[in-house]
Amino acid sequence: MLRPVSRATQRRKMGARMFVDRRDAGRRLAPAVGKRVSPPAVVLGIPRGGVVVAAEVAAALDWPLGVVVTKKLGAPGNPELGIGAVAPAVRVLEPDVIAGVGVSDGWLAAETARADAEVRRRAAAFPALASELQGVTAVVVDDGVATGATARAGGLWARNQGATRTVLAVPVGPRDAARRVRDAFDVVIALESPPGFFAVGVWYRDFTQVGDEEVRAVLADRNA
Repeated sequence: MLRPVSRATQRRKMGARMFVDRRDAGRRLAPAVGKRVSPPAVVLGIPRGGVVVAAEVAAALDWPLGVVVTKKLGAPGNPELGIGAVAPAVRVLEPDVIAGVGVSDGWLAAETARADAEVRRRAAAFPALASELQGVTAVVVDDGVATGATARAGGLWARNQGATRTVLAVPVGPRDAARRVRDAFDVVIALESPPGFFAVGVWYRDFTQVGDEEVRAVLADRNA
C-alpha cells in the first residue's frame, strides 16, 4: 500500500527551490516579471501576504506599488475551502465547488455580504499608493495561488479600473493556474508549478501570517 508523503519529506525534496519567506519570494519573482512585462506597469499586492511579495517586486523593478483588496468566500463549515472571492464591485464563484458542498443561495448571499464588509474595511485600512490603472499593465501579485478565486477577483477589478493588460505573478501555484484564471489575466507567471500541488505554505520555510500593521508598514516604507 502506498503511504501519503509527509510534509517534511516534500520539503526535503524541494530543497533550494523553497522560498525562505515572502520577501525572498518577491526578490526571486521580480526578474521573471521584468522579462515578461514592459512599463508602464503597476504592481498590485493582494493583502495581506501578497503585499509583502509585491513590495519586493516593485522595488526591484522601480515600479509603483498598490493594493487590490480581495476576500475569499469560504464554504459552510470549512472557511478555508474557497467557493469564490470578492473585490470591490466584483464577485467570482467556483460553481463546481459550490455544487459539491451544497451551498444554498441564502448562505452564499450572507457569505458575500460578510466578505464585502471585510473588503471595505481593508480598503480603508491600507493606503493605495498607486490607484491609477488607466492605460497601464496591472501586475497582480500574491504569495501563491490555490483555487485562483481571489486572484481572479483582483484581475477583474484591475480590468474594471482601466488596465490595458493584466498579469498574475506568483511564486508558486498549480500547473493549471493559467486555465483557472484565464478570464481575468492575459499572462500568468509562476516560478514553481509542481505536480500534485496542494498548499502554498508548504513552499515557504517561514509562512508566518501577515497582519494589518505589517502591510501598512510595507506600504509606508515604499512611499518613503
